[in-house]
Amino acid sequence: MDNHPIVLERTYDAPVKKVWNALTDKNEMKEWYFDLAEFRPEKGFRFQFYGGPPERQYLHLCEVQEAVPEKIISYSWRYDGYAGNSLVSFELTEEKNKTVMRLIHDGLHTFPKDVSDFDKKNFEQGWTEITESLDEYLQKVKTTG
Repeated sequence: MDNHPIVLERTYDAPVKKVWNALTDKNEMKEWYFDLAEFRPEKGFRFQFYGGPPERQYLHLCEVQEAVPEKIISYSWRYDGYAGNSLVSFELTEEKNKTVMRLIHDGLHTFPKDVSDFDKKNFEQGWTEITESLDEYLQKVKTTG
């Protein structure tokens, strides 16, 4: 059984403040991530959204666990009606006016094994696409101001 978290590291050509805003401002998040009704980077803030393959949408139930401005945002990540709970963290480090982001998704092994959408490879693919979408968004806002 693979209990190891997914860890992706990317460097964005943007200052940490811009990356933090993209990760925590619901208006920016909907441009590259998910369209959330509300989001606040505050410990204990709960939010939810639908996501998944077009033919099967899952209600994601999340709660902010840690929020240190321009450093880390982490939240629990689980699915309504399914066992399991995981933790998604975005850790930011500024390096020469660029931002190194480490995305960690831990606890995937707690999700039901009989739901193929919860297979680790699907999360790896999804997070890879999401981090690329964030890069495209940051490049777009860089050129449009």
